[in-house]
Amino acid sequence: MSALQTPPKLAPDTLRIIPLGGLGNIGRNMTAFEINGKILVVDCGVLFPDDDQPGVDLILPGLDYLDDRLDDIVALVLTHGHEDHIGGVPYLLRRRQDIPLYGSRLTLAFVDGKLREHRLRDTAMYHQVAEGDSVSMDEFELEFFAVNHSIPDALAVAIKTSGGVVLNTGDFKMDQLPLDHRITDLRGFARLSSEGNGVDLLMADSTNADVAGFTLPEKDIEPALERVFSQAGKKLLVACFASHVHRVQQILNLAVQHGRKVVYVGRSMVKNMTTAQELGFLKVPGGTLIELNEIDDYPDDQVVFISTGSQGEPLSALARMANREHPIVKVGRGDTVLLASSLIPGNENSVYRVINGLTRLGVTVIHKGNALVHTSGHASAGELLYTYNVVKPRNALPIHGEARHLVANAKLAQATGLPADQTIVAEDGDVIDLIDGKARRTGRVDASFIFVDGTTIGDVTESSLTDRRILRSQTIVAGPDVSARGFLEDPTVFDTITKEVQRALTDALAEGVDDTHRLQQTVRRVVGRWVSRTYRSRPMIVPVIISV
Repeated sequence: MSALQTPPKLAPDTLRIIPLGGLGNIGRNMTAFEINGKILVVDCGVLFPDDDQPGVDLILPGLDYLDDRLDDIVALVLTHGHEDHIGGVPYLLRRRQDIPLYGSRLTLAFVDGKLREHRLRDTAMYHQVAEGDSVSMDEFELEFFAVNHSIPDALAVAIKTSGGVVLNTGDFKMDQLPLDHRITDLRGFARLSSEGNGVDLLMADSTNADVAGFTLPEKDIEPALERVFSQAGKKLLVACFASHVHRVQQILNLAVQHGRKVVYVGRSMVKNMTTAQELGFLKVPGGTLIELNEIDDYPDDQVVFISTGSQGEPLSALARMANREHPIVKVGRGDTVLLASSLIPGNENSVYRVINGLTRLGVTVIHKGNALVHTSGHASAGELLYTYNVVKPRNALPIHGEARHLVANAKLAQATGLPADQTIVAEDGDVIDLIDGKARRTGRVDASFIFVDGTTIGDVTESSLTDRRILRSQTIVAGPDVSARGFLEDPTVFDTITKEVQRALTDALAEGVDDTHRLQQTVRRVVGRWVSRTYRSRPMIVPVIISV
């Protein structure tokens, strides 16, 4: 990451754009727009931690940059209700509680639940908007457009100022047969490009920019989902994002067709789907839903569980099942688990750890890697090319993606005729000024990760994370020590087996085995084989594993 560089004083009627998150990682999306002393913020999401960030619950965007300018913020606009776009809202509102919030009906409903938990609901200032709406505030005029995504009620926003016009797509794709019959408003994008001087800057979703063609329609995965239901002989558990209303609707429809009751597992799943149903975005046939404590009243083949945990989150319902730690739902041989989601980059190890844990229990695990059971919510390269040709922007600033996604998006913009010097591949914290119709990088501010650890915000540093990694590294820090009672009490005879146990534990830890019970089984098996082979005896073996 490049060094900080204080940007120049902002000239009158110059629009400054500062990405405070979302560039370089899939998450914590947030951008500040400033002109004539006023700031508009679009999105405020979170990033979920990697395996090498132990103890961290959430990672926030660069909120610290705004601390000295909180009174200049005229509004926070939310494009849709996914965590990587709304999860940080409570943490921004802790700094100033009366920032006006603009978003669609479902998006604000999901935000409302979060603010209630943070005891910020009473001071929240909601402004519901929908596609086709226009809103003026101070230096900004906003226009909202419908976009199709993996969550209902998503919006793109055009930001019109005296310094230029910006179109932020939010997350979007161009499914022509969407489950909710709500397509991306390309006609509106085209109209925007033909009004006045057109679009000065396009900020387009980059997540699938390196994927050729068009993203598969949601309807195309239904035959594969149908096969999963038809072949599942016992318990069937579907794991997906707690906000993926479209996927849950598909599962509900198939459950009714196959005579299965549906039970939500996971607090966020219950909360979000209840909200979506109350607002009419989720259609649940009467008598379909049951409570978790009712599952014993039905045979295994008459229930489908819809759970959180598709990204391998350690405390999710699915991960607890894989570790045999869930207090109610037990899975085993003959059961089926469907992971109905894409892998978010960085989550691969966590997901495969859960898959391996379920497989060891005899569960059949079906996922995007072995069946056509999921499609992305993001536009692929063909859709992005179409968007650039429709919008005809003067400049492009790819958003929402890792470096490879941003670069691929920039190349697509250039393929449609946009000059390379008007296509900016930026990092979080870069300052881009729109001057005379041309976007220029003019400086850099601090947009570092802000770690949330329980109720602690910002106190976790890279140094403390290093200490935590050492403490939780999967290595043997002492032993093993072997002792005996009534059998081979000379400790020197155990020198050989001590090395074998150490080797076996090291191999198990390297394979991701980290629960005490399975490590004890490893020790018992190695020692048992050695004693039987060497002394033709079968003593009681009591392994003791101490985790530090």
